[in-house]
Amino acid sequence: MLAPDRQPLDARAAALMVVLTMCWGMQQVAIKLALPSVGPLTQAAIRSLLAGLLLLGWARWRGIALFGRDGTLAAGLMAGVLFAAEFCFIYAGLAHTSASRMVVFVYLAPILTALGLAWIIPGERLAPVQWAGVALAFAGLVGAFADGLSAGARSTLLGDSFGVIAAALWAATTVLVRATRLAQASAEKTLFYQLGVSALLLPAAALLAGEPAVGPLNAVAVGSLLFQGVVVAFASYLGWFWLLTRYLAGRLAVFAFLAPMFGVLFGVWILGETLSARFALAAVAVGAGIALVNLRRAR
Repeated sequence: MLAPDRQPLDARAAALMVVLTMCWGMQQVAIKLALPSVGPLTQAAIRSLLAGLLLLGWARWRGIALFGRDGTLAAGLMAGVLFAAEFCFIYAGLAHTSASRMVVFVYLAPILTALGLAWIIPGERLAPVQWAGVALAFAGLVGAFADGLSAGARSTLLGDSFGVIAAALWAATTVLVRATRLAQASAEKTLFYQLGVSALLLPAAALLAGEPAVGPLNAVAVGSLLFQGVVVAFASYLGWFWLLTRYLAGRLAVFAFLAPMFGVLFGVWILGETLSARFALAAVAVGAGIALVNLRRAR
């Protein structure tokens, strides 16, 4: 059962997507800050568990049903598995490729999302100028991380492949939410499926990966985990699924190209990393591409 038509993005949706991608970009820095105390998969598991508990409280306070029978169970469980698997491939891939390469391959997801939606839902199809915008935004992203793409002498094929798989899983999750009964479910219920399933699967993945036990927690690590659980996994993902219930998913997805750009900016600000002139030009290309994708079609 396909979802009802969605509307193109307005100023409110665009502004909210910028805020969301800022949160997602900051998450990259938060993960790095907590790594001395907590492994990456363990961080993801804690994040899902904390956000799931917050979501239960939020739904109870708002009177939103999370457990009623509405035909979304199969799709919801599948969305949760895809969500958990995406993070497993990202973190496993980072052991075999550079962070810069991983970012570029994972952010193939907006392109794959647009392709999947265009194939399944006629109303999500992009015009040629909008596909040009997708290509321009992705080219800008590649340009921003070009140094990392050319660095390293050892083979990165396995890690790069894991990045592409993670991108496909992310895109599949968005298409699944848009094209099944989940499209009629509340944002809270859609998110709860993903948090609940991933809270069960990610600890097992951390155990299989041999991650060490959680080390001594300092204020920075605790703050990082709270940010990931409360701001990212609860608030920002809830906002993302709310947007998916109202706006065209393909137009929303291309904003994801901003997340790694914000990640670099936050890295410069908080971690003291360097910023090149090439990055500034790449950021302009990403912004121009997003603008092209969200141009309204002529009547």
